[in-house]
Amino acid sequence: MSDSNLINDLQTHGVRIVDTTVGHQSRRGGAGPSDHKALTINGTTVMVPVHTAPAFESPFLVGAPDDGGVASITRNGTHLAKVRFPGRPKFYDLKTQDGVPYNQIAVLHSRNVLATTVLQTCIRYESRKKTCKFCSIGQSLAAGRTIAHKIPEQLAEVAKAAVELDGVEHMVMTTGTPATKDRGAAVMAESARAIKAAVALPIQGQCEPPDDDIWHQRMFDAGVDSLGMHLEVITPEVRAEIMPGKASVPVEKYFSSFEAAVKVFGWGQVSTYILAGLGDTAETILDTSRKLCAMGVYPFVVPFVPISGTPLESHPAPSAEFMVSILQPLGEMIVEAGIKSENVKAGCAKCGACSALSTYEKLSKFKAA
Repeated sequence: MSDSNLINDLQTHGVRIVDTTVGHQSRRGGAGPSDHKALTINGTTVMVPVHTAPAFESPFLVGAPDDGGVASITRNGTHLAKVRFPGRPKFYDLKTQDGVPYNQIAVLHSRNVLATTVLQTCIRYESRKKTCKFCSIGQSLAAGRTIAHKIPEQLAEVAKAAVELDGVEHMVMTTGTPATKDRGAAVMAESARAIKAAVALPIQGQCEPPDDDIWHQRMFDAGVDSLGMHLEVITPEVRAEIMPGKASVPVEKYFSSFEAAVKVFGWGQVSTYILAGLGDTAETILDTSRKLCAMGVYPFVVPFVPISGTPLESHPAPSAEFMVSILQPLGEMIVEAGIKSENVKAGCAKCGACSALSTYEKLSKFKAA
């Protein structure tokens, strides 16, 4: 089985892990990837569901690691691959002067990515009529695993430590949407400015499209290197059903904001997250991705993961075959457009751990421009 197909299978089915103490702790709740654990397969680190309903019944089992830290993935007793678990980050053991644990401010994703949700509250999440039905941003806050607002000084302190102690190479900053017209761009800018003053770390900012496109330049000038504005779902009817609040920002607004952002951040430095398996057809996702690639926007397509405690916790994950039908041609599109993930400065597309997409880029017959 190829690495691409194995990663697809693991991310759609999840895995059962024999020794749950291995590696750094898995993530429950919060902004995604949630209910996942990082696994390194043949040098590629991916985030795989371990706390979801499909994972509890997964045919894939990861055994206990040997003395060298290597474990075996099996399916129905048949060995498929060797895996390693990234170790617990050293910065997790530190606290701020006022006693806040660093891992309540930012966490490690994959093996070399620092991630934080600057505002752990959202105007969408606070209303049952507006909430995105897949979102668990409030769960980690309610459980006391994070704090509601990470101030710039805290983020800068943790980012510097993560680089110096754990070799972190880039950072993702996302946010719940505030009740302001900038839709989170302002907190991205103030946070990035403080981080860049403390440490040279590439940063991706993530927010909804701001009302005024001037915020793209403001974020860039503050130190945001790449920008994510996430569609999640494409078809209007599905958007209205799955994320009724966020659907009030039409797809057309996203595309106009994408166009403006590419002019500021550059070709391939703007991306969008698309959740496959929530109702969009493969054709819809590929047609939209084709338009995005033509604009210089990276379409980061990931399999939907049903998260416990959300309205969609029982929604089925997409099949591995459905994901292959999207990711294989999408990998070709991305490489042909010259927006390969390895050239993104920071963020989810560069990390790539929540999808097998980057492995399909490597299989493409095209050569990057």
